Amino acid sequence: MKKRCEWAKDELNITYHDKEWGRPQHNDQKLFEFLILEGAQAGLSWITILKHRAGYRKVFSDFDALKVSKYTQKHVEKLLKDKSIIRNKLKITSAINNAKQFLKIQEEFGSFDYYIWGFVDHKSIQNKFKKLSDLPATTEISEKLSQDLKKRGFNFVGPTICYALMQAVGMVNDHTVNCFRYQK
Repeated sequence: MKKRCEWAKDELNITYHDKEWGRPQHNDQKLFEFLILEGAQAGLSWITILKHRAGYRKVFSDFDALKVSKYTQKHVEKLLKDKSIIRNKLKITSAINNAKQFLKIQEEFGSFDYYIWGFVDHKSIQNKFKKLSDLPATTEISEKLSQDLKKRGFNFVGPTICYALMQAVGMVNDHTVNCFRYQK
């Protein structure tokens, strides 16, 4: 049996852990997806978000930031009735706002990928945690990323959300050292 990080226990989390979490991601559309999903997770468990992920993909135009940036109040009202996502007005309007800010970063830096990976000198930080309880909720880098994103007009990007984003997209390797994914 494969040894995994402690949190990967049920089928949905195992699939996510094995195929996505911690793998360096450089595709802007995927980075936007994780930015939206991590913001949606605030106050909730990740499994809740994974269960709604297909709904988010559908209602947020397959995470096309340009399309989402053009959503209107009519879209917001429709989304607030859609049971396939977390129906939280602040999180929904935040996703639309963040799409607009995301596009500005793409324009300024050439890609969101170049911008965000610059916080880790464009290479994954290899941590060496032995157990889940060793993982931090925030780091100095996630604090800086959060401050910069907020300064640029983003919301739902606190240091904890930013660190979760960094973990998800492989900016940090937080697989525990005994996990089969750690070396990969």
